[in-house]
Amino acid sequence: METIHYEQKGHLAFITLNRPDAMNAFNYDMLAELGQVAEAIRINPDIRVVVFTGAGDKAFSVGADLKERKTLTQDQVKRNIYKIGEVFTTIENLPQPTIAMINGYAFGGGMELALACDFRIAADDTLLGLTETSLAIIPGAGGTQRLPRLIGEAKAMELILTARRLKSSEALDYGLVTRIAGSSDLAQVTGEFADSILANGPIALQQAKFAIKNGMNADMQTGLQIERKAYEITIPTEDRVEALLAFGEKRKPEFKGR
Repeated sequence: METIHYEQKGHLAFITLNRPDAMNAFNYDMLAELGQVAEAIRINPDIRVVVFTGAGDKAFSVGADLKERKTLTQDQVKRNIYKIGEVFTTIENLPQPTIAMINGYAFGGGMELALACDFRIAADDTLLGLTETSLAIIPGAGGTQRLPRLIGEAKAMELILTARRLKSSEALDYGLVTRIAGSSDLAQVTGEFADSILANGPIALQQAKFAIKNGMNADMQTGLQIERKAYEITIPTEDRVEALLAFGEKRKPEFKGR
């Protein structure tokens, strides 16, 4: 693939937006390739955590490729909007926990990709925001829906209607990012966070994510039913038995994802 770089290290998958000369802006080819990679990861039982980042040292992604956008017909713009929404929803619905390692500017669609991830870890010297209204459009890849669910309606309305660019420290205060780190430490901090997830049972990780994501969109009683069903899936697994044996033998468990 030309616009996406994929690498797997053990049970950890790295997806890098690979258009550094364009600050990793999304053109249609990148969206198509990103969707293909996400679909492949979704059905790969060997992958337990996924990290998204951007190539180069300037940008995670600055959103839509405006140079491409100027050449498109209205129907092609609609095609791109549908595609980016479809791909980000696929990423949001991945069974594996996902981390956006925000190594540079994250604007518009770039911020929306980060919002589709479960966690966001940002370099402490960058800027983030949903800036679409400054271009006379609105967030069209889930930003108007995911941001208020994450930080609340009033704060989301403020950020989207003002097209404000937040410093990383401000984004942390808003609850927009999970944590921040120095640029030179970002990969290490992200890796350590990923390792803290990878240390746990992979089936349990997926079922816990499923219960949280689906329960948040339901009433409490329905959510409790979702949790119970998700728990039941972990009961017959080899990993659960291994965890009990390891506890009794005072050693770290060796989870197989079975």
